[in-house]
Amino acid sequence: MNFVVTPPTHVSLPIVGSSARFPVGRIYCVGRNYVAHAQEMGFTGREPPFFFIKPSDNCVPVAKGTTGTLHYPSLTNDYQHEIELVACIGTGGKNIKAADALKHIWGYAVGLDMTRRDRQTEQKKLGRPWCVGKTFDESCPCGPITPATQVGDIENADIWVQVNGQDRQRSNINKLIWNISETIEHLTTAWELRPGDLIYTGTPEGVAAVVQGDTLVGGITGLEPITLRVV
Repeated sequence: MNFVVTPPTHVSLPIVGSSARFPVGRIYCVGRNYVAHAQEMGFTGREPPFFFIKPSDNCVPVAKGTTGTLHYPSLTNDYQHEIELVACIGTGGKNIKAADALKHIWGYAVGLDMTRRDRQTEQKKLGRPWCVGKTFDESCPCGPITPATQVGDIENADIWVQVNGQDRQRSNINKLIWNISETIEHLTTAWELRPGDLIYTGTPEGVAAVVQGDTLVGGITGLEPITLRVV
């Protein structure tokens, strides 16, 4: 097949214990899915889940045992981290019921939803889309995927991120407002999931700014951690 311009390289993620790669499709992110984080953002209660989408080329793959690089983005003075459990879809579907949802997950990984918080706040006040605050180059780094068959009790796993060795966020996946299965049920009423899609399931409280020179280490019990340096 001939193209008039060179097609982009397909983004893929490393897999723990394998030389194979996981091709990244669409990236769905769940907003305000931990009570304490919703509260620190000025909201309360168990509101219906809502989603925003990032393109696959926003993803920064980080291999096991390596330190990924995040370039401090333009247009912000408040570049914040949000640690998240990432569900990696192996089998697609539409209108998936919560009882069947976990069957569609190929594996799990540790990810970060990086945010231009000042730009996001500005767009909220104006009633405009969050794209400039959420969807930008290198905005969703992701560590290696552990196959679901090799993961333990992920729904009761600890989740944390440290910056320069100091805790910033620390919680447990069981504090999700909408658990993984419920999230997939809600998501697939609006979009048909496809193999390769990623779901960033939400972040706990403690989001805060990072600056150039900072090192972030994020982890979830049972998964490979992710290490990043801001340059």
